[in-house]
Amino acid sequence: MSRGNRRIPDATVARLPLYHRGLLELLRSKRTTVSSEALADMTGVNAAKVRKDLSYIGTYGTRGVGYDVENLLHQIGRELGLTQNWPVVIVGIGNLGRALASYGGFSARGFRIAALLDADPTKVDQQFGDLAVRPTLDLAGIVAEHDSVIGVISTPGGAAQEVADLMVASGITSILNFSPAVLSVPDDVTVRRVDLALELQILSFHQQHRGNAAAEPIGDGDHASLLLVEHNESDSVYS
Repeated sequence: MSRGNRRIPDATVARLPLYHRGLLELLRSKRTTVSSEALADMTGVNAAKVRKDLSYIGTYGTRGVGYDVENLLHQIGRELGLTQNWPVVIVGIGNLGRALASYGGFSARGFRIAALLDADPTKVDQQFGDLAVRPTLDLAGIVAEHDSVIGVISTPGGAAQEVADLMVASGITSILNFSPAVLSVPDDVTVRRVDLALELQILSFHQQHRGNAAAEPIGDGDHASLLLVEHNESDSVYS
């Protein structure tokens, strides 16, 4: 990601959603300004790194005052593309897919679920809110109906590459992968992987060592919230 000719590092991009979430909390509590130290405490990032990250988006704050919460929220939201209403397509309506489909918080953050798809004929036409599950083979047509679709893979690992290939062939260039599989995609396709087991293993490490020594904060770089949802491969036609 870049602002003008200045590239924003990937590590900074990964922390911007943390700042955005913290600022939303401040806005709800009627706070109008925030210091880099306070924002650092909220997100688990040291204050110097907060200031450096925000400088990449052209925001420096005011000495003795800090940052204007509403303005900073807008600036970060603009950089993250949250001022748009991105269409999201979820492929794989097993336990995890159903949980994602039923989650009501996406719309408040600039995303709308445009379609739900599954290869299992018994799941097709099942209703989730205003959306009915459609066959996976409808994907190309759905992508053609919308601009800049983001794909979400919530299938078991064995089917994930096949689904990713279908997404790429349909024109999707941004994929969120909830499966345990490591995907192979062209260089111009961005994949973010949410590995729940990996996150739990990291927490297990800190849990195990907490009694021996003070654990280091893990907020810095921990940009994925844990979704403790049973993801049973037998609950999906994908195998």
